[in-house]
Amino acid sequence: MIPVALRRPSPTSAPVGLVRMRVIATGMLIVMAAAFLLARALDHVHPAWGFVRAFAEAAMVGGLADWFAVTALFRHPLGLPIPHTAIIPRNKDRIGDQLATFLRDYFLIPVVVARRMRRMDVASAAGRWLASPSAGSRRVTRGASRLAVEVLQALDQERLGGMVRGAMVQQVRRIELSPLLGRALEAAMAESRHQPILDGIVRWAGRVLEANQQVVRNMVHERAGTILRWTGLDETIANKIIDGLDKMLADMAEQPDHPLRAKAEEGLATLARDLQHKLEMQERVEALKLALLENPAMQSWINGLWEQARHAMLRAARDPERLLSGGIGDMLRQLGQTLEDDARLRNTLNRYVRRVAVGTAADYGDVIVGLVSETVRGWDAQTITQRLEHSVGKDLQFIRINGTLVGGAVGLAIHSVDVLL
Repeated sequence: MIPVALRRPSPTSAPVGLVRMRVIATGMLIVMAAAFLLARALDHVHPAWGFVRAFAEAAMVGGLADWFAVTALFRHPLGLPIPHTAIIPRNKDRIGDQLATFLRDYFLIPVVVARRMRRMDVASAAGRWLASPSAGSRRVTRGASRLAVEVLQALDQERLGGMVRGAMVQQVRRIELSPLLGRALEAAMAESRHQPILDGIVRWAGRVLEANQQVVRNMVHERAGTILRWTGLDETIANKIIDGLDKMLADMAEQPDHPLRAKAEEGLATLARDLQHKLEMQERVEALKLALLENPAMQSWINGLWEQARHAMLRAARDPERLLSGGIGDMLRQLGQTLEDDARLRNTLNRYVRRVAVGTAADYGDVIVGLVSETVRGWDAQTITQRLEHSVGKDLQFIRINGTLVGGAVGLAIHSVDVLL
């Protein structure tokens, strides 16, 4: 779903500069009309009025022609459905398609992206900016912050979120999870980093036993014979079982070399080997991974991750100074200094950025092109026309002014030549 802010941008009042230039251009046209009428009335008084009339007449023609041309870009002049007017509203969809095609043909080709990225030293620029943010870079930060906020809010969140979620799921599908888990478990056991986990399991088992003593007593009572229940020995047996289990768990917690802990470690070592080398285990883990990815709860969790990431990016973009002033800022400045000093790290980062850019162009170029085209198609024609007019209208009013002056100059030159001949 295209966000409302992007589908129907709210109309805004015309910029002051555009209004001023529009008044000047229209005022010049009115002045030329008044001068023409005055010169025509006084033409018989003195020959000089002929020059004024020629200038004003040609200026009116030039000003009206350029007014018509400028207006025809955005709407029907005087509301009349003249052919080949209101060019932008009528061709909005085609403009979007052409823009998308231009992006695809000249920017999102992997070869072109790779060639352009080779000329860029992203790591050095990032290192300098992170290591010593100056006043100028703070202005850049604030400008980039506003741009990032507008982009994040304007993008089609449903489609962009779908792209991000799809990319995440696709990456997880490509990962061979079983060998990765096996190597991680093996490395953890080699450095005894699994011991706190075993301790936690033992403590958890002790708490479960303590909370479920009555369950154990009920089980013994139900399975005991009539004589045992009549003599009360079932209660004694249950207490012995509970005490024995409790003592065993206490010994496991206190003795790192307890036989049961050794058995647990042996089982973990076997599991690590099976995860890395046993095909049956790898297939079971892969099937579990795929089933987990298809689970609605996992899909919901991934959706939540994207939303959390988007909100975090928005918070950071809205307040970059606060983000850079704390511990994260110190870490980023240290990273910038490292990038400045370590040429190998810069080369590695630049290669990674190039691979990411080329991979994005190759994998998602068509998706990005489609997103641009569909987004432009979803815009409200009247409002986007108004936005474009506000953006370039000031320069277009200069065209009207220049047309008035150039037309007047041409008319004056023709009249002068006519008088001389």
